[in-house]
Amino acid sequence: MPWSPVPTPWGVFHAHTEEDHLLALRFPGPEPEDLAPGGPLVAALARELGEYFRGERTSFDLPLDPRGTAFQRAVWAELRRVPYGTTVSYREIARRAGRPQASRAVGQAVGANPLPILIPCHRVLPAGGGLGGFGPGADWKRRLLALEGAYRVNSSPR
Repeated sequence: MPWSPVPTPWGVFHAHTEEDHLLALRFPGPEPEDLAPGGPLVAALARELGEYFRGERTSFDLPLDPRGTAFQRAVWAELRRVPYGTTVSYREIARRAGRPQASRAVGQAVGANPLPILIPCHRVLPAGGGLGGFGPGADWKRRLLALEGAYRVNSSPR
């Protein structure tokens, strides 16, 4: 699967697209071996991510097609409903997805999210406090929550 570079103010991300949909987004890091130039969709992604990182955008208007199980897709749909600048618990996402006892399964689905930021998994926190996991790392999660005003430096998520 070829990846296209997505330059942003926060580094070069990489996107995988198929036809007119985004399938996956990778955070800055080692460059994938299978690179391909991006088309109009990748240009739109770069523009919208740039606006988001500059604090000018609170939601995304891009066509997404994350691939996963029915349960994962239900969790990801709930994540897209979590408003900018707010956080929610894994337990609450489980409840909203119709599986109130499935907090751990929700955690796994959140961790499998192929489109972080666009499907805002960084807004999910453990009910008992703390940041919880985040594939790209806790520093990225803090940074994204701080950008949205949902995290205070030297404090905790709100």
